[in-house]
Amino acid sequence: MAGNGNTSDELIARWRDYLRRREQSAADLAELEIRLRESAAALQAAGLSPTEAFLIALNRLAVTEAATRDFAREYGRELWPAPDTAAQPAAITEPALAASAPAVNWRTELAVVIALAVAAGVLVQAPRLFGYSLSSESGAIFYLRNAPFFVLPLLAGYFAWKRRLNRAQCFWLALPFIAAAVIANIYPYDLDGEPAAATLLLTALHLPLLLWLAVGLAYAGDRWRSPAGRMDFIRFSGELLIYYALISMGGGLLTGLTFALFYAIGLEVVDFVGVWLLPGCAAGAVIIAAWLVEYRQRVMENIAPLLARVFTPLVTLLLLAFLATIVWTGRGVDTQREALIGFDLLLALVLGLVLYGISARRQTDAPNLFDWLTLVLIISAIIADGVALSAIAARITEFGFSANKTAALGENLILLVNLAGAAWLYLQFLRGRANFAALERWQTAYLPVYAVWAVAVAAAFPPLFGFN
Repeated sequence: MAGNGNTSDELIARWRDYLRRREQSAADLAELEIRLRESAAALQAAGLSPTEAFLIALNRLAVTEAATRDFAREYGRELWPAPDTAAQPAAITEPALAASAPAVNWRTELAVVIALAVAAGVLVQAPRLFGYSLSSESGAIFYLRNAPFFVLPLLAGYFAWKRRLNRAQCFWLALPFIAAAVIANIYPYDLDGEPAAATLLLTALHLPLLLWLAVGLAYAGDRWRSPAGRMDFIRFSGELLIYYALISMGGGLLTGLTFALFYAIGLEVVDFVGVWLLPGCAAGAVIIAAWLVEYRQRVMENIAPLLARVFTPLVTLLLLAFLATIVWTGRGVDTQREALIGFDLLLALVLGLVLYGISARRQTDAPNLFDWLTLVLIISAIIADGVALSAIAARITEFGFSANKTAALGENLILLVNLAGAAWLYLQFLRGRANFAALERWQTAYLPVYAVWAVAVAAAFPPLFGFN
C-alpha cells in the first residue's frame, strides 16, 4: 500500500465507505473517524509509517466496533504493504497496543520488565536496612507514607521508555511523584491524637489514586487528551487488576507448597517467606502484570466482558437488597471511619463496573437488556449514595466537621455527580436520543476531577485539620 502511493486519508476513506455500506449512521461514523484519525496521527508521530499507523489504529477500534472488525478481517492482509509475514502484525484482528509507540524488541522489553520488577522488590526491602521494619511502629508509618513510591514510579518509567516520551514529557511526568513524596513525608502528623493521624490515612489512600493517574499519562502518552486514549487506560487498569489477582492466586499456591516442602524436612520458612519474599514479589508482580496486559490483550478482551456481565447483576442485587433492608429495618448508615471507607469502596466498585462495561461494549450495538441492568445498577448506587450523604450530613450537623467526614462527604458528592451524569446519558441512549460515545466521553472527561480531589485531600486536609 505504501508502495502504490496510497495515503492515510485514502485508507480512511476506504474504511469509511465500507462502514457506509454497512449502514452506519452519520453521527456514529463521524465519532469513529475522529477516534481513528487521532490514534493513527499519534502513531505516525511516534515513528510509524502512515499505513502501519492506520492498521494499528484500526486494530484498536476493531476491539469495540463490529463493522471495523469485519473490515479488518476482509481487507487487512490486502492493505499490509510488505509480503514478508514476519513484518506483519500477529493478526489484523488482534487488538493492538493500547497506546502509541514504535515496536520494541520483545527480548529487550522482557529484560527491562524483569529488571524493573526486581528493582521494585529490592525497593520494598531497602527501608529495612535503615531500621524501618513493618513490625515496628516507625516502620509501619514509613511504609504507610511511602507505599506507592516502591512500584508506581517504576511502572510509569516503563511506559515512558516504551512510548518513547521525550525529556520534557518525562519532566512533567516526574513532577507528581516528586510532589507526592514531599507531601507524604514532610507533614508532621499527630500520631497521638484522636483519631490518631486520620489525615495520614487519608493521604495514604488518596496519593495512590493521584499517582495512578500519573501512570495513565505515561501509558497513553499524547493520546491522553482524547477520550479514546483515556478509555484505553481505563481498560488497561481493569485488565491489570485481573492479571494481578491471577498472579496473586498462583503466588499463594506456590507459597503454600513452599511451606509444605520445607516443613517436610524440618525447616520453618515462615519468617523468610512472609517478611522477605512475599513483599518483594507482591511489588514486582505489578510490573509483570502490566507487561502481560500489553502482550496478552486478546485473552483479556474475552474475559473482561464476561466479568462485567457476571458482576453487574450480582452487585445490582446486593445494592437492591441493601436498600430494601434499610427500608425494612429503618436502620441508618454507620458514619464510623471503617464503615465510610467500606461504603466508598462499594460505590467505587459500582463505578468501576460501569466504566469497564462501557470500555468493553461496542458503540454501534443496539440497546439491550444488559444496558437496562446497568442503568438499574447506577440508579441503585445513586440512591445508596444519597442515603450515605444524608447520614454524613446529619453527623456533621451534630458533631461538626472532621477530616474523615469531610473526605467522605466530598467523595460521595463526586461519585454522585459522576453516577448521575452516567444515568442521564444512559437513559438518553436507551431512549434513542444520544449515542453511546457521549457516555464514554463523560466518563473519561471526569477523570481529572478525581485527581483534583486526591490532591486536595492529600495536600490540604492535613494542615486544615491540624495534622490529626
